Parts: sequence; C-alpha cells; structure tokens
Amino acid sequence: MRFRLGQLQSMQLPADLRALPAAQFRALAALALMLIIAQIDQPFPEIAWLHHVPTVLLLVAAPMLLRRWPLSDGAVVALVLFFALHTLGGRYTYSSVPYDDWVRSLIGSAPSDWFGWTRNHYDRLVHFAFGLLFYAPIREIGLRWLGQSRIMAAIVSIGFALSVGALYEIFEGLLTLVVAPEMANGYNGQQGDMWDAQKDMGLAFVGSLLAAGCVRWSGRRG
Repeated sequence: MRFRLGQLQSMQLPADLRALPAAQFRALAALALMLIIAQIDQPFPEIAWLHHVPTVLLLVAAPMLLRRWPLSDGAVVALVLFFALHTLGGRYTYSSVPYDDWVRSLIGSAPSDWFGWTRNHYDRLVHFAFGLLFYAPIREIGLRWLGQSRIMAAIVSIGFALSVGALYEIFEGLLTLVVAPEMANGYNGQQGDMWDAQKDMGLAFVGSLLAAGCVRWSGRRG
C-alpha cells in the first residue's frame, strides 16, 4: 500500500514519543533500527533472543519513563550506546563477535595478534562499558529525582555498577540450571575461564570509577 506525503505528515506519534527531545527520539529510533538489523540472517537464533529481551523492554518503556522522569540528552545517549554494544553482542552471542576479522580486513592484523589473546574479549568490553556508560544516568537520577548530594550520587552510581553486575552474574548462574547446557554455555560466554564472573564485575567497577573521575575532573575544569 502506498501512502501520499500528506498522509505521512498527518500520522501522529504516541504522546510519549512526541514528548521526547529530538536527540533522544533519534537515539532510541537508531537503537530500534539496529535491533531490527541484528535479526537479519541471525546466526544464533536459539540464543540471541535471550540477549535482546532487555533492549526490547528498554525501547518499550523508555518513552513513558522519560516523559515522567526526564533525563538529559547525554544521559539517554549513554544508555543507548550501552544497549547498542549489547545488541551487537547479542547478535553474535558475545563469544563470537568477529572483531578480529573486522580489524584484520582493515589493517591486516587484529587485537588478538597484538596481545596474544586466545579468547574473544568483546564481553569484557561491554562489562566495562556498563560501568562507564551507566554512571552518568544513575548519577543524574540521584541528583535530579532523589535529592542526593554529589558525593552520595557518586557512591550510589558506583555501587549500582557493582550490585547490578553481581546480580547479572547470579542470573547467568541460575540460567545454567534452567535451560539446556549448550544454550547456557552460549549465553554465558565464559569460554573456559573460571574467573569470568569476577573479571566482568571488576571491569564494570573500573568503568564506573573512570566515569566518576571524568565527571570530577570536568567539574573542576568548569
């Protein structure tokens, strides 16, 4: 069915979407488009949906939540960037993200060649990004909506990265008891590392500390 330009212009977006600032609307729309593209020729359809459920929930709930509790464009973009990284990881179930192939095709060598890596480290990047990119939104929520002091907002934001990181690792552990072993192994992506959970939580902690340091430094400069 073909639509005329006038018909397209007369179509009304839901009120929650229309209330969003333009930058936030574009960021969420880009994430939604990325999520759709990630399903094209999906290489791991039996596992990928487990990764994509949180992103779908974010896209559904974000317009309503942001209308009720607005955040700055920077905070929303930080959240979208994290979920974009997560969406890419979900397409390849993290352990199979072919970043080595991508880099090698561009410059002839790859990170695993440089550092002697024997595992796929994309999951490490995303756990670090979780602490780094969630710091600003959680801090802003504390300052704007919970009345926290700057110090308390920083402590809570760092604690959020630690606590949610730990809960996620517990969830992964429980998942192994519920689903088929091959699905759990593909989702968890431990790749034979018995300290995988601790390293993931540590990287989220480091990411949040780095974000806190950047905020502190930028505040002093301002």
